[in-house]
Amino acid sequence: MSDKQLHLTAFMRPVSLHTGAWRYPGSYPDANFNLAHLKSFIQKLEAAKFDAFFMADHLAVLNMPVEALKRSHTVTSFEPFTLLSALSVVTDKIGLAATASTTYDEPYHIARRFASLDHLSGGRAAWNIVTTGNPESSKNFGKDEHLEHSERYKRAREFYDVVTGLWDSFADDAFIRDRESGAYFDPEKMHVLNHSGDDLKVRGPLNIARPVQGWPVIVQAGQSEPGRQLAAETAEAVFCSPRDIEGAKALYKDIKGRAVAAGRSKDHLKILPAAFILVGDTVEEAKKKRLELDSLVHYDSAIASLSISLGTDASGFEPDGPLPTDLPPTNASHTSRAGVIKLAADENLTVRQLAQRLGGYSGLAFVGTPESIAEEMETWLNEEASDGFTVVFPFLPQGLDDVTQRVVPELQKRGIFRQDYTGNTLREHLGLPRPQNQFFA
Repeated sequence: MSDKQLHLTAFMRPVSLHTGAWRYPGSYPDANFNLAHLKSFIQKLEAAKFDAFFMADHLAVLNMPVEALKRSHTVTSFEPFTLLSALSVVTDKIGLAATASTTYDEPYHIARRFASLDHLSGGRAAWNIVTTGNPESSKNFGKDEHLEHSERYKRAREFYDVVTGLWDSFADDAFIRDRESGAYFDPEKMHVLNHSGDDLKVRGPLNIARPVQGWPVIVQAGQSEPGRQLAAETAEAVFCSPRDIEGAKALYKDIKGRAVAAGRSKDHLKILPAAFILVGDTVEEAKKKRLELDSLVHYDSAIASLSISLGTDASGFEPDGPLPTDLPPTNASHTSRAGVIKLAADENLTVRQLAQRLGGYSGLAFVGTPESIAEEMETWLNEEASDGFTVVFPFLPQGLDDVTQRVVPELQKRGIFRQDYTGNTLREHLGLPRPQNQFFA
């Protein structure tokens, strides 16, 4: 068996990031908002020994034109804590990761919800720290303007300190419940935080016992300069979206190096890029499925995505012809444009196919057979491009079944993925230590 072990989390809100997922033949159109389906999905993921079920979150309807929005299956989704609390009852081992915003929530709320989820699940909770990028969110919280980027990250860093301080309000053995003396807990083992900082003022203590894991696992999802630094100082898992293995290696080295510089072990921070996985009996069949899935992205919204990526209006291009070579100059990102031009050339895509790819899902993808996909994943693991992946499914249920029933056994055969869980908590699944209480030895 390989010394290195792959970690797999499942990106499950929305259940697929691909715009056309709900239209694919045999898929569940309501998969994103159907408890029976979601229960089935998480139980299949647990049977396949996935580390965690990961839920992104949005605090507003996505900021896009209504003609594009009306085609999106993300408009209605469960609130993460409500759903994960329900799913904790029908699972035993798989981790439960939820996104919660440091910009539009309060530390006491976040600390209390995650501590509750950790207790309900027996130590399987994880908090994905986000600062919320969608400016439309501000309008749902009594604000006209979105907090500036650097200010959001400054608040997030302080927010993390407050939440972890609140989780440490009680020593692990504070609740003595001594019937004879009538003492329910030992007051000497309760800490009042009394935090007063630049952005936050919180007295504490938290009115809930210390979480089973000490602290729920900390996940971070930013790749900007402040995002990388926040991850290096606080995160135990990083959800990211590099385009290719070379970009992933650079990101991996940078964040792990920052973590070491911050006095942390590089092994206590797992880099888990998003990876779209589509399986076929042959590589050609898998690519054909990808083209079929992409074709379900409506052209009106697809061509808008292409125009944004190219920095020029693409609506006049011949849909079923090649991408023009005489594109006008642009002030938009040259890197983005170059990537789109390269994609079109590498896969010989028409304008329509290119637009639908960008409008569907344009991130990192492993499209092939179980064997070819497992081989790619092993390469990423061995070459320190990642510690595993956050799997994005193309459509459900079949896309999820293909990964759990076909790719996972191939990974297990290679000795790089567990045959069974060896622990009970998410920290144990990820090989992370339980943090010591900062106020009690």
